[in-house]
Amino acid sequence: MLGYTVTLWLGSTLLLSGLSTLGSATLTISSAFQVVEYMPQLVAIQDFKADAKLVNGGVANLASSPDTIDLAGNAETQGLRQFATHKDLRLIYVIAEVAYRLIAKKGSVTALADLKGKRIGTMPGTSAAYFVQRMMASAGAQEGGYTVVSGWTCNQAPCASNSLPEMLKSGSVDAVAIWEPTGQLALDAIGLNNAVIFQNVSVYREVYSLYTTADKLNDTTMRQGIVEFVKKLLQASNEFVTDPDNVIPRVASQVKIDEDVLREAWSVHDWKGGLPADLVDTLTEEDEWVAKQDGRSALARADIESFIDWTVFQEAQGNSTL
Repeated sequence: MLGYTVTLWLGSTLLLSGLSTLGSATLTISSAFQVVEYMPQLVAIQDFKADAKLVNGGVANLASSPDTIDLAGNAETQGLRQFATHKDLRLIYVIAEVAYRLIAKKGSVTALADLKGKRIGTMPGTSAAYFVQRMMASAGAQEGGYTVVSGWTCNQAPCASNSLPEMLKSGSVDAVAIWEPTGQLALDAIGLNNAVIFQNVSVYREVYSLYTTADKLNDTTMRQGIVEFVKKLLQASNEFVTDPDNVIPRVASQVKIDEDVLREAWSVHDWKGGLPADLVDTLTEEDEWVAKQDGRSALARADIESFIDWTVFQEAQGNSTL
């Protein structure tokens, strides 16, 4: 998923929490308001009175402005990108895991390997682009064995001509890969009967995560506030899992997505939250690709191990040990 590098205050739409029970300052969280994955944070604030406020942005804002940003939500790709130059960053919770879809038109494409030599629309440098690389590699195609074409996301039809759904519909690309709801809109644009969908969570799933810094975790009062927020986030995650009919209309309204479109795409999102056991392995492998994109050396496994902090999640669950 794309990382945003500006923070925008949205006036009356800035979302505030209930009263703090710890006497600590209200947490400021930077997350992109254009994506579905950020929404459990908002529900934690609105429904469970987490003492926090959201501003539009991402993990780049936390990395560049830790004095004003306390937490951030973003896909793991952007987290790795920022951690490479800001070793104080810590990944503390996974909010959502999303099974991206590679959507192609029927005809010359019936199997994943048929996309060799073809044009695949995505957003370069993002989690979606890494998904393309992983999926195509699983079919025996290395980068350069197909053409990546840059296109834009779209949250609501009608989509612009340079958006991925319209590019697939017009035939300027043979397939697209992107997060939701753009993926669903691309599928709708060509029709399910005219589509071939490739998806494999064992090859790749987005790991949309919550980040903070080691300095903040070493501050007793700040740490308590962060742990309390994760507790509320766990409650929100449960609501997303157990009561989607209540949550979906709110998400659709907030992110400005047609509710029917969101319902169609809902099942690709795993909202249970936590810290997956394979996270170190997953991020170590993924950083080899991110490093290549950014022209740097890949992070060592030991670096990735230091990037992930397991203790906040443990404390939020009421556990002091793994």
